[in-house]
Amino acid sequence: MFGMGFSEILLVGVIAVLFLGPEKLPEAMVQIAKFFKSFKSSINEAKSSLEQEMKIQDLKEEAMEYKKKLDSAATSAKKQLSFDELEEIKSSTKDISEAIKDVKNSANSAKNIVKNPMNSDRVMQSSNEIESENV
Repeated sequence: MFGMGFSEILLVGVIAVLFLGPEKLPEAMVQIAKFFKSFKSSINEAKSSLEQEMKIQDLKEEAMEYKKKLDSAATSAKKQLSFDELEEIKSSTKDISEAIKDVKNSANSAKNIVKNPMNSDRVMQSSNEIESENV
């Protein structure tokens, strides 16, 4: 106990009997025992509160990690949505570009009719074929 051997504890006991006397020694031993018991319980309380604080800190760190994961998942979902929207825009622009090509072809055939009225039957026939393909 406290790095003391039996002979040293016996020496302390003899000195305590000499100073306190046999009447006060049992009361002093009880008070010393109470002091050590309260000291031990205080140390255990401090230890448990420190462990509890460490657990709380670990829980906070774990919650922050989960929050970061959720934030990254949300941003990736937003990016995915924006990519889907871009694909939709691309497909609609393809439809528009095809319509523009059809209009250009019709305009070119109209120019050809105006320039060469003789070939108008052939041009009309080709424009009718284009229209039937689009339908």
